[in-house]
Amino acid sequence: MAPASTLINKLKVQLKLSVSRLRMVQAKDTALAKQQRRAMALLLEQGKEESARIRVENIIRSDMNTELLEILELYCELLTARAGLLESKELDPGLEEAVKSICFAAPRVEGVKELSMVRVLLGEKFGKEFLLAAGENRDGKVAARVAERLKTEPPKQELVEGYLSTIADAYGIDWPPGSRAKREADEAAARDGEDGGEEDDDDENPSGGQKVPALEAPVEAEDLARATPPRDLLGPRSPVSVMPPSPSTDNVRPRINLPGPPKELTPSKRMVDANKAKTNAAISTSGGVEKKESAGGPGGKIPDVDELAKRFAQLKR
Repeated sequence: MAPASTLINKLKVQLKLSVSRLRMVQAKDTALAKQQRRAMALLLEQGKEESARIRVENIIRSDMNTELLEILELYCELLTARAGLLESKELDPGLEEAVKSICFAAPRVEGVKELSMVRVLLGEKFGKEFLLAAGENRDGKVAARVAERLKTEPPKQELVEGYLSTIADAYGIDWPPGSRAKREADEAAARDGEDGGEEDDDDENPSGGQKVPALEAPVEAEDLARATPPRDLLGPRSPVSVMPPSPSTDNVRPRINLPGPPKELTPSKRMVDANKAKTNAAISTSGGVEKKESAGGPGGKIPDVDELAKRFAQLKR
């Protein structure tokens, strides 16, 4: 067995190479999935629904594989950052999930040979029995999201329907027929309900949820999305921004709810009425003072020129 320090150095090198390879494979799969979605939209537009339902499973499987690679990339970065903990004889509990998930997924992932080298080095460190137990997930320490994305079961019907409707919505295709008009009517009704809702309804749901872009934007909208609108059109920007969650196979149409202001900071109706009364009283008082001063001033009425001449003539006498 190689010394622990030499083994850990080799492991760190392979982990960094695995991160680079995983990112390259993700970029390649993402570009391929984009082309597949365009072909799927064409099938829906031509009315070939059965063919689309079969081929969409390839897109779902590709997305699940991309999500798996993202998870493994995070685990590799975690082990790289905490490589010092791997020098101990026993596996640290904080790294157990990452190590066993990599050992479980490495033989099942294609195109990432560096990940297999990481698995071999981990086997040299912790033994062959450890590799066998992790490969079979005997103790259930492998991450559930990793195990789920490596299953060979066909996708659920709800997921297939969600993918097809999302792709049709992204490319402006009315599928199922009449769904676009129904969706627009529902959105209009939701906007009307938000505008005319009562205060109690706003407290229960301060935000009706932000519509998140579909999995794939239309081709015509790509140039407009890269354009920068003038600042005058957008108005002042908020110092706080919330990024919407990205679509995934777990949630095809994610939505977020923004929290409203705390109830203890919202003025009550009695406070609002009291402030209005004070404002009205101040306006009426200031108006009366201005009228009095303009009528006579603090020293009485200001004499005109004729009256001053008469007073000057009396003083000469």
